[in-house]
This record gives sequence, structure tokens and C-alpha cells, in this order.
Amino acid sequence: MDIRQITDRFFVSPQIEASDMQALADAGFTLVINNRPDAEVGPDHSSAAMQAAADAAGLAYVENPLTMETMTPDRQSLQRNASEEATGKVLAYCRSGTRSAICWTLSQAGRMKADDLLAATAAAGYDLGGLEQHLRAREA
Repeated sequence: MDIRQITDRFFVSPQIEASDMQALADAGFTLVINNRPDAEVGPDHSSAAMQAAADAAGLAYVENPLTMETMTPDRQSLQRNASEEATGKVLAYCRSGTRSAICWTLSQAGRMKADDLLAATAAAGYDLGGLEQHLRAREA
């Protein structure tokens, strides 16, 4: 797994395996957010398969399939609210981790400074400078 830390409790990752769920639980994660649409994956990575593995490991699981077209405010709110309600660490994943990082960043716009958002994602290896103008507008 290539888990990348965004905050002390929120992490993103490229695609994980169902077999990773127990290791995530053992590492203190309590919630897994699947940001990958089923249309992008095979049956072994479908939301149903990943939820079954999360359930077996005692992890909460949220399906929040994202594309750039579906990265709507309600999807951003779902990710933010689920993360805030989690009792431990949260892992959001997609194909590369980028959509998960973008969703987190947009969900925090107006709540955190643009510089802090961009620094957090950059430290995790995601250059989201293209969002800077939008983030700054939300600060005002």
C-alpha cells in the first residue's frame, strides 16, 4: 500500500486490495472511503467486494465514487462529514489517490487557508496548484 498522509487523521492512497483491510484496521484506521467508481475496476475491487472486506476487518466503509464530473459539493460533503465522524484514522482511495486528495481539498475550502491545503497535499505528493484560484476565492 502507498498510504500518503494529508492530516494527522486523513490519508489517501492509490487503489488498495481487499486483503489490505485487516492491515489498515491493525494500523488504527477506522474508516475507508472508496472514491473509485465500479466502472473503473474489476469484480475483485468492486465496492461490494471492498465493503465485505472492510466489514470483515471491522472497518467502517463509505462508497463515494468520484470522477471529475461528479466531484460535486454533495460528494465533497459526504467525504468531509464521514471523515469528521470517524473515531480514528481515515483512508480515502481511488486509482492514484489524486481524486481523493482533490475531494478532501475542496471539502476543506473556506475552512482552511488555501496555502495550508496546498501544502498538505503537496507534502503527500499531490500538486493541486490548479485549484489555487478556486481555494483563494473560497477564503474571501
